[in-house]
Parts: sequence; structure tokens; C-alpha cells
Amino acid sequence: MAEHVEDIGQDGFDSYVKAHPKLVVDCWAAWCGPCRMMGPIIDKLAADHAGKVAFAKLNVDENQKLAQSHRIMAIPTLLFFKDGKVVDQIVGLVPKDEIEEVIRRKL
Repeated sequence: MAEHVEDIGQDGFDSYVKAHPKLVVDCWAAWCGPCRMMGPIIDKLAADHAGKVAFAKLNVDENQKLAQSHRIMAIPTLLFFKDGKVVDQIVGLVPKDEIEEVIRRKL
């Protein structure tokens, strides 16, 4: 995992969201090919936005209740949190520029 991306789960999820006013959570699973392709994009964005926007990964296989509570129906899904609330989401593998645009507009 990249130095600027935190692996979060059920236990620390709520406190992590509260501690980071601007947060992008990458919901993924190890068996998911598009999720693996999204990984380097998230790592690059996390490095580019270090100190301004927090980035985390949530393994949906290991945290099924959390995935259900956020209505994750397909992966990869990116959840964009601002001040503890989901303000947007992207489902599927998308280019870095598209993620950057949501960060600019929503966070």
C-alpha cells in the first residue's frame, strides 16, 4: 500500500472519516481486476494531494457490513467524504482526470 493511503476497516472507519474533513475511500476487493488497475491511480492522487485530501482503501470482502451500509453494489467504488458526509461517488474504473474533477468540485 502506498505511503499516503490508509487501509481502513469496520473498527476504525467512523473515527477515520471524522478525523479527515476531505477524504476519498477506494472500495475494492483483491479478486477485482479493475480494482487492481485503480490502485496506482489512487496512489498517485494520494501523493499529489498529501496534506490536503486523505485517501483510504476499504476491502469490501473483509468489511461487508460497512460496504452494505454505504450501498456499495459494484467495485471499484470511490466514496468522496466532506466533513463526515458522502458528497459524491464514482463507480467503475475511471481516468485520473475524472477523479481529480470530483475532488476539485466537491472537496
